[in-house]
Amino acid sequence: MAHSENLTPEQAHKATVKRIWTVTAILAGITIIEFALAFLMNPGMARNMIFVIMTFIKAFYIVAEFMHLRHEVKALIWSIVLPCAFVVWLVIALLTEGSFIFMK
Repeated sequence: MAHSENLTPEQAHKATVKRIWTVTAILAGITIIEFALAFLMNPGMARNMIFVIMTFIKAFYIVAEFMHLRHEVKALIWSIVLPCAFVVWLVIALLTEGSFIFMK
């Protein structure tokens, strides 16, 4: 996309609206996939992990787009993404270990 200083206000507005609709379509697509998996997959650990992973993907995308993290320096991005990756690992580990509570 061209720099905003090279665009007229009308062109900049159209580009912004187009970007908002693109982001909305991507997030809706991921949500539709999640919704379909909820009905197509049997309940269990695999389905739970897919939901957790897809939820974090949507969260990262929302943060990148609406909080403008995508345009920050790499060190700041990694200082946010790396701890979140550990949180994903923690949630998956807790879901895995939590399923053993009712086993003898």
